[in-house]
Amino acid sequence: MMYRAMIDPAIGALLAGAFALLFIGAALQKLRSPERFAELFRAYRVVPDGVARLSWLVPVLELTTGAGLLAGGSRAGACAVGAALLLSYAAAMAINLQRGRRDLACGCGAPGERRAIAEWMVWRNLLLAAVLAAMLLPWRTRAMTGADALTIGAGTAVAALLYMSVDRLLGRVAPGNALLRGAP
Repeated sequence: MMYRAMIDPAIGALLAGAFALLFIGAALQKLRSPERFAELFRAYRVVPDGVARLSWLVPVLELTTGAGLLAGGSRAGACAVGAALLLSYAAAMAINLQRGRRDLACGCGAPGERRAIAEWMVWRNLLLAAVLAAMLLPWRTRAMTGADALTIGAGTAVAALLYMSVDRLLGRVAPGNALLRGAP
């Protein structure tokens, strides 16, 4: 007998909510200081300067992805775009780490926070992309209950807090006073 993996709708909605917070938060951070983000985008040197001028599209894609994750009908597309974004972030960091350019600001974290790129960030983005790709599996169909709503709300909050906590803890690995390219 062949087992077909299916995602429980409460778990899927919890993950969709957590990823929506991640993408919308990242987009809003970039939109608060578009000039800083454009400078950071260029500093990675993974695309020609002409293409780097289109850096404003990144927060637009992140906002669209976050909104799409919250809307049931567009969730699959949002998962695919979100995974592609995370894979591109991982690739940009990995390329620059391979080049020895460890003094680049990651562009993640709170506004004004200065954190250098590191290997763990590449792995984090690959893991997040894999979770988004797994969300493309079929979802079980069942009626949602009040307990599901509580699970989704509380679970999304816990997932967001856990992500921020682990991100902060791992962020302490990099020296905070390093002179970073692409940082204010």
